[in-house]
Amino acid sequence: MPNAFDYEEAFSRNIGWLTEAELRQLRGKRVAIAGLGGVGGAHLLALTRLGVGAFNIADLDAFEVANFNRQFGAMMSQIGRPKVDVMAEMALDINPELDITKFRSGIDSANVNEFLRDVDLYIDGLDFFVTDAREAVFSVCAERNIAAITAAPLGWGVAMLAFLPGGMTFEDYFQFQGQDQLEKLRRFLVGLSPTRLQFSSLVDASRLDIENQRGPSTAVGVYLCAGFVAGNAVKILLQRGEVPSAPTSLQLDVFSNAFDVVELPGGVQHPEAQACLAALRMA
Repeated sequence: MPNAFDYEEAFSRNIGWLTEAELRQLRGKRVAIAGLGGVGGAHLLALTRLGVGAFNIADLDAFEVANFNRQFGAMMSQIGRPKVDVMAEMALDINPELDITKFRSGIDSANVNEFLRDVDLYIDGLDFFVTDAREAVFSVCAERNIAAITAAPLGWGVAMLAFLPGGMTFEDYFQFQGQDQLEKLRRFLVGLSPTRLQFSSLVDASRLDIENQRGPSTAVGVYLCAGFVAGNAVKILLQRGEVPSAPTSLQLDVFSNAFDVVELPGGVQHPEAQACLAALRMA
């Protein structure tokens, strides 16, 4: 017979990097994650293993073979199954005491308020090319003073931005309002990686096609995102440690062994970002 689940024993190896009191705090926290494919699934499992006790999770897609290179729940046994169900099962298999609320139709303006009800932190796991839902969630986070993190798996690296209560908002930084879909995607890419640190290792640029909403990815980027986000999520949830927030972003590329902390005052209105945007529009 398998041993009965015991929360304290299951996550006891976190003690040392966390105090016992902090682990108890994490058990009482609720995190919302929109998008359960690549990075979203990784965030859910990493935070579950850190002892977070409750989640609101949202995704409207099902797993397919094209997800196999990077998504935690993508396996032959799960093809065609809803991502939100598969990832909830995986998290509950780690901690059967989790409180998980599933949003099977994804996130939109109609359910975003319920999705963010009583949450302590929002983590963005939406596909890079999703803009409307991303705008809606970050807007409500700003209104409700909910800390929010987005991290993009860029090739062999990661770019992370945090938007904290009282600080620069997602809209302040990316300035999506009034822009068409293609321009929003350009602004999202440039705002995430202003110095294009991760793109030095891109060997086939034709595979990155913003206009047709296609881009390459690796599991390495997803795993790095999970680590960056989980570490900063714990700092936010416990209010211990400094979290760099917009207009500051964290940039890492393990292929070139490069790390940088980038300041982009004014967000995409910064001259360096404007130059990048001009180049993308000409491409």
